[in-house]
Amino acid sequence: MVIMSKAKDVLNKFFGFDSFRGKQERIIERTVNENKHSLVLMPTGGGKSLCYQIPALMFDGGTIVISPLIALMQDQVDALKKKNIPAEFINSTVTPKQRKARLQKFVDGEVKLLYVTPERFRKPDFVKEIKKTKISLLAVDEAHCISEWGHDFRPDYSRIAEFREFMGNPLTIALTATATPDVQKDIIDKLGLTPDQIEVFHQGIQRPNLRLETVDIYDEKETLEAIYGMFEKYKGPGIIYFSLIKKLEYYSQIIGDKGYRHGVYHGKLEARRRKQTQRDFLSGKQDLILATNAFGMGIDKPDIRFVIHAEVPSSIESYYQEIGRAGRDGKDSTCLMMYNQQDLYTQMEFIKWANPNAEYYSQVFDILKTDKDAVAAMGADYIRERMSHRDRNDFRVETVLSMLDRYGVTEGTLEEGNFKLVGSLPHELEDDKRLAEKLLSDNKKLLSVVNYFKSVDCRRTYISDYFGFPGEKACQNCDVCGD
Repeated sequence: MVIMSKAKDVLNKFFGFDSFRGKQERIIERTVNENKHSLVLMPTGGGKSLCYQIPALMFDGGTIVISPLIALMQDQVDALKKKNIPAEFINSTVTPKQRKARLQKFVDGEVKLLYVTPERFRKPDFVKEIKKTKISLLAVDEAHCISEWGHDFRPDYSRIAEFREFMGNPLTIALTATATPDVQKDIIDKLGLTPDQIEVFHQGIQRPNLRLETVDIYDEKETLEAIYGMFEKYKGPGIIYFSLIKKLEYYSQIIGDKGYRHGVYHGKLEARRRKQTQRDFLSGKQDLILATNAFGMGIDKPDIRFVIHAEVPSSIESYYQEIGRAGRDGKDSTCLMMYNQQDLYTQMEFIKWANPNAEYYSQVFDILKTDKDAVAAMGADYIRERMSHRDRNDFRVETVLSMLDRYGVTEGTLEEGNFKLVGSLPHELEDDKRLAEKLLSDNKKLLSVVNYFKSVDCRRTYISDYFGFPGEKACQNCDVCGD
């Protein structure tokens, strides 16, 4: 077929590969040759990006890529530019002058791929210019963010059907590593499509080199034994994930005193240090990273030999995404989850604080509206005092501020002193029934992690069943199946 022959030429010329992997070729054929929509579910490191990048280079018009993460889109664009692929990104880190220039290049056809956050579509100037140009393809990355039942909901993602409409309803490809059957249905609906208009491609957990293990941990001694055991097994790079920064820093001190050099990555570190830690890991200067789940997006490092979860993760979705960073070179790697009952209680607290009720949202919103000067002067601490919650571990205020930003109710940040209210409280955050359902859903996700640990069946088939793809054969490479 001439078109697919051309696709392979593009693959070789720009990306240096001689052949496609897994279902890439069939997805690209459906996109370029058949002009039909797709939902692609592929493990982290499975090659999702090529499924839209190659069609983008083959189409006459431009491709818009909607991505939720600023750091990730910058890394992706930098990587494409190194391959001489005309790509740009527009987000809040770019100056108005740069935004205008990059957008004009896209409109003029000089840029083939334009990466933007969904929030960019709130800007009338952006929408006006986009309407002028031919959009051949819309790629929705991290598509699980569309669903309020997904593990990283972004309200602006739910407006993608609206975005598609004013772009002329372009050919669309949605991509994610994690989506349960309910989330898949929600994605299709929020795209403004029907199930018969879109084909779902699922590559399964075809990572036979990843050994899945769990261990029941009682105390610090057992935790360290498991960690040091992994260090003995693998001399290559690894990541140890923690839920609590305090616990991460505690184990960092112990492991460092034992002579193991490592980097530390979490949200409270300044951006420059986080960026340097990431660069050192990618370049091989640093082989071991202790991190919260803030670390990992855009980490395309093929030789990660192990991923340890030193504390119970919050969901199978996030766990699956994080272990997918191991063994991308196809060599043996281990993914170890430590299970401690106390960690379970920690996650339950996290879930509670991440799901304020409607009254809490309303009270915080009223403080922001009536006490502007005090909020500007003292920030979140003032709001917390007013809410009579002095517990530093109670981050409901941060949750409310984050959700108000995601819904476009606020602009700027308290830290930078440019925070302001620009909208009213959305009905979604006033609906107690809906908020209670979300809380229940998050607790069910945590329960699924517990069931994963307690499962007496193959761990890989458990994950496949969870994502709605039953019938996988036992992997023979997990601690349940044996060696």
